Amino acid sequence: MIDSHLHLWTVDSFVTGGVRPYGWLGPQHGALYRSFGGDEARETLEAAGVRGAVLVQADDTLADTEAMLAVAAQNPWVLGVVGWVRLDAPDEAAEQLHRFTAQPVFRGVRHLVHDDPRSDFLDLPAVRESLMMVAERGLTFDVPDAFPRHLGSAVRLAREMPELTVVLDHLGKPPLADPQLMDSWRADFSALGREPNSVAKLSGLHLPGTEYTADALRPLFEAALEAFGPERLMIGGDWPVSTLGAPYGRTLDVLLELVSSLSPSEQDAVLEETAIRTYGLAVTPLAEG
Repeated sequence: MIDSHLHLWTVDSFVTGGVRPYGWLGPQHGALYRSFGGDEARETLEAAGVRGAVLVQADDTLADTEAMLAVAAQNPWVLGVVGWVRLDAPDEAAEQLHRFTAQPVFRGVRHLVHDDPRSDFLDLPAVRESLMMVAERGLTFDVPDAFPRHLGSAVRLAREMPELTVVLDHLGKPPLADPQLMDSWRADFSALGREPNSVAKLSGLHLPGTEYTADALRPLFEAALEAFGPERLMIGGDWPVSTLGAPYGRTLDVLLELVSSLSPSEQDAVLEETAIRTYGLAVTPLAEG
């Protein structure tokens, strides 16, 4: 199995130069408010039988991306890095993309749209210009926590930029405990799935008001299968954020229970092949090895 969604950060960097990155993270997050580094991640993956992972940015800073690339250079289990560039400034984005893509492990870009006050971020002309450069370099664009503010924008983005692979993290954070809001999520989620350049992650599904069990999450899994199919779904543990809801092993076990209902070839797609193809990872699927 390949984990398509894993984070790292260093608490010491919170006060570097008087600037506080990782602004979303604070003491209120309890056990999450500490450093999570490459050695601990490797041990966690090995204990769960995961052979590699994609590191995903957790802060809209160059320093966060540089730190992930440094870990990747020393750890072969890091199969790819989804970092950050300043998408709303195309000239800066071009320079940053040029610098980061010198390292082949750099495979995509993400921006914390849910923390950005601009609800039209994905529609901004400057952002679209930068995302065209992302697409031209064969990189992907991850969209986190898209519902409710950005899922419709993600649909427009995928439709209007077919050259760009749009990766929807955490199934867009569906409001499973609210049936009325679920209707809105389902409409946009299904619309995104109709765009062939879109991919979705089965990740980050410790949802408010919802028990974290396969039975509780099955409606989401079935909706994802209907909208994207197994060939455009991939699994992600969202470590260490997911540890607020359950230990890493338990997080994966629930997802694996859902995936176990698929045929062997469909399981291979969700567990490895979609991630390898989407991110262009330099690894052979176990099913072919």
